[in-house]
Amino acid sequence: MPNIPLTFACGPYDRMDALAQGKVSIPGIDLTYITVDHPRNIFDRMVGGLEFDTSEMSVSEYICRYTAGKRDLVAIPIFPSRAFRHNCIAVNTDLIKTPTDLNGKRVGVQLYTMTAAVWIRGILEDAGVDLSTITWVEGDIRKPGAHGKPAKTSLLKPVNLIPNTNPTKSLSELLEDSEIVATIGADQPPCLNKASNVRLLFAPNIREKEKEYYNRTGIFPIMHCVVIKREIVEKYPFVTTSLFNAMNESKDIALSRLRFTATYRYMLPFLTSDLLEIDELFAGDPWPYGVEENRRTLEAMVGFLYEQGMIDRKVPLDELFVPVYGKNLKIGQV
Repeated sequence: MPNIPLTFACGPYDRMDALAQGKVSIPGIDLTYITVDHPRNIFDRMVGGLEFDTSEMSVSEYICRYTAGKRDLVAIPIFPSRAFRHNCIAVNTDLIKTPTDLNGKRVGVQLYTMTAAVWIRGILEDAGVDLSTITWVEGDIRKPGAHGKPAKTSLLKPVNLIPNTNPTKSLSELLEDSEIVATIGADQPPCLNKASNVRLLFAPNIREKEKEYYNRTGIFPIMHCVVIKREIVEKYPFVTTSLFNAMNESKDIALSRLRFTATYRYMLPFLTSDLLEIDELFAGDPWPYGVEENRRTLEAMVGFLYEQGMIDRKVPLDELFVPVYGKNLKIGQV
């Protein structure tokens, strides 16, 4: 059968670079890689109008849509974006000294339902914060108004959640002016390192805290997965494996490039030390794909979504991700 054309929208990541440049073959597929710099734009366009055949997607939004009965997208266990989020909790030091000082206060969040916020609330609860006492002020970190145009998620338990209604101030400005005590989300506020009364909650030893978190929990937080239109997978079941294997190959190429240290491909002055740390912490691969390789992290995400009132059941991972098969799968096989 002839190759099928597919569009794929994703960020400009090193692990996707070989795929974007056409240096990885994808059996049965002619892929058009559409680079979109900000992931929020990808999510809004995919969820709002199914604009792409396949795309990067917020893992929390995908799980919430799935458990709410919206099954027009299926996911494969490819995770383009991961990040420790201890470094995305900024506080007003006039009001906050320790994590538990957040109890009973107003905290800014870009989107209550965004994956980064889900992970951060789990981190804060682990540090003794009573999430039920916090009033969450939702809005853009850099400008007044909302962050993107996400689909509405109905929360299944009471949450003190209000929008930022200030017509002239962003969450960053509210933080600096002591109208909220902290911000959480995928971005640090612009006032950080500019305003004398704003710093990161876990500073100065954030890297050590993130390593301790990983060593204790085994969790390297997953932010995004890859989704495909269900109608495509039903018509061409092989695409799940073809894309999974191609994206793994692209990631392996990126790791190989990273490890070529005769001349540094990346602007990381301490690259060789970073590589030693990767080998020590992650056994050489900091970015594994697949369900089993990430079961602990994915089950933690599902648990947080359930505990935070965003899904009504702890859905099994094998239900959330469609199967992928061996690398020798022939085109047309199921």
